[in-house]
Amino acid sequence: MAENTKRKWIVAIVTIALILVLVVILTGRGHAPRVQVASITREDLVSAITSNGKVEPVSPDTARAEFSTFVTDVKATEGQAVRRGQLILTLDAADVRAQLSQARADLLAAKTDLQNGRGGGPPDEVAQLQGNLVNAQTQVDSLVRAHQALKQLLAKQAATQDEVAQNESALATARANLLILQEKKTALGQRSTVSVESAGLRVRQAQDQVVALERKVQSATVIAETDGTLYSLPVRKGDFVKTGDILAEIADLRHVRVRAYVDEPDLGSLAVNQGVQIEWDAMPARTWTGKIEQVPKQVVPRGSRSVGEVLCSIDNDKLELLPNINVEVRILVHELHAVLVIPRRAVNLENGVHYVWLYQADAVHRRNITIGIASAENYELLSGAALGDQVVAVTESELQDGMKVRASEAK
Repeated sequence: MAENTKRKWIVAIVTIALILVLVVILTGRGHAPRVQVASITREDLVSAITSNGKVEPVSPDTARAEFSTFVTDVKATEGQAVRRGQLILTLDAADVRAQLSQARADLLAAKTDLQNGRGGGPPDEVAQLQGNLVNAQTQVDSLVRAHQALKQLLAKQAATQDEVAQNESALATARANLLILQEKKTALGQRSTVSVESAGLRVRQAQDQVVALERKVQSATVIAETDGTLYSLPVRKGDFVKTGDILAEIADLRHVRVRAYVDEPDLGSLAVNQGVQIEWDAMPARTWTGKIEQVPKQVVPRGSRSVGEVLCSIDNDKLELLPNINVEVRILVHELHAVLVIPRRAVNLENGVHYVWLYQADAVHRRNITIGIASAENYELLSGAALGDQVVAVTESELQDGMKVRASEAK
């Protein structure tokens, strides 16, 4: 009887001890921190820069008003396809045509003055003066000959002294008249020299005026300079337009350009021909592709940002992207295939060293790693861990090397 009682006490003590050990184990597990783990996998990795941008037509044909006037007629509608040479609209050019007629008359007068100047003066005045000079010179020559003959006759007492005196007086008068005419010719020549310079200047000014007015008259008839889409037609019949106002904008919208505004710290990663993806909120299920055609040479302020303007060529065969809309831009800086990747949220940084918490046998161990390029969610893993290793992606508390944890798959 005593032996049975002893055995019962031993069994009870052993049972109690086992229960205590189990309680201790379960209690210890209950205090282990919870973590979420993710596996290192092999995937394609794309490193991209995201920003915003604006769609622009490539080499648009923009017609602007070259003078203030009214729109007399509109022959096209906004959004339609147009052919080169097609009439778009016309402007009232009556005042400009009147100015052109006056300018042409001014040009003709200036050319006449220039021609007269180069000929020594007005033709009738030059001819009259030249005739007077010939007559005056003839008179002088005649009086000189008569004077010589009278002196000979006077020596032979065949002429009187009064006749000689009268001849000398007439000769003096004729010579004075000839001198006056010569001075007039000299003055006319001098005036003609000045007139040539002045008339030449007026000819050039009048020619420029005529060309400018002819261009204005021609601009009053707005035609398509190229095949494309009339994507902007801001005027209507009867509108008043001022000099410089846009009348129409035409471009081939099958190929457009996006001006992307990339923040200054990301500019060093850009290069010509890098791939570009475009998204537009109005068509969220659609993505357009293209490439960088020009990297920025400077940064400019844009609101509170300092950005570089990156020009990207985009295929728009279906004419879905419209000029001047705002879009989201994703520039594919690097693209790797089948590389080891690790979630960005699993990677920690301390004193310039990247590390992860490796999960093994219900415990975590610190492991230094080397990473490469990054995408929005992952890093390229270069060394420090292997394919299939599990790392802590989310933790509730601070971890220590060798610490026991309760793990679940990261979402």
